[in-house]
Amino acid sequence: MHTMIRFHRALALTFALALGQLLGACSSTPKEDPNSNAAVERLYADAKDDMASGSYDRAIKTLERVEGRAAGTLLAQQATLDLAYAQYRTAERAAALVTLDRFIKLHPSSPALDYAYYLRGLVNFNDNLGILGSLAQQDLSERDQQASRDAYQSFRQLVTLFPQSRYADEARGRMDYIVNALAEYEVHVARYYFRRGAFLAAANRAQQAVLEYPQAPANEEALYIMMQSYQRLGLEPLRNDTERVLKQNFPNSRFSAEGVRQARRAWWQLW
Repeated sequence: MHTMIRFHRALALTFALALGQLLGACSSTPKEDPNSNAAVERLYADAKDDMASGSYDRAIKTLERVEGRAAGTLLAQQATLDLAYAQYRTAERAAALVTLDRFIKLHPSSPALDYAYYLRGLVNFNDNLGILGSLAQQDLSERDQQASRDAYQSFRQLVTLFPQSRYADEARGRMDYIVNALAEYEVHVARYYFRRGAFLAAANRAQQAVLEYPQAPANEEALYIMMQSYQRLGLEPLRNDTERVLKQNFPNSRFSAEGVRQARRAWWQLW
């Protein structure tokens, strides 16, 4: 009799424990799928908050997760563009360009394609030289110009493919700036050759600026360098022709005036 009582009590206890575990499992909140739309959108919102606060390094890691979890959606496309921007803001220029090239290749019909071209141009434009450039008193015309040419190409693609884009006007302005900078760069190199007595090289480089960038303000100085170089080489006909072109295009040129020419002798000695 006592044995049966103990058996029923043990059975009741076992049943109660099992029932408690079952009820506990039913009442607990199920874990959310990390790939659900709501979870990914919250993740993206976190990344945007980090970007707004300037925490671009943390935003980059979060956006990479959003890209993977939202693959094939418009949200993933937006995350890719935000990722490129965050990389640009953290001076990861090469990574930003890779991200943008990937976006342009994979999404040729994206409604944000104009922005991708604009951002690619902006990354290459990159006229912030940093502390070393400031100490050296450099400007955009004094550096290697491949990045500037790449920027020009991206901006040109933007204004050609999307002439009505909200970014087109700014792109055109930056294109004008780049053209002037490229011309200045050629003149910069021509000055370098002139200072070292390489007058033929100086004349050729200055001529290149005039031919490739005919509307650039730097052509006034380019023509002057050509004229002075031809004079040093004893090529009077070329010198006279160049002076005629200089006076025709820049009738009030400070370079062609006597006295100013004398003062400009120090121009290449100050390097």
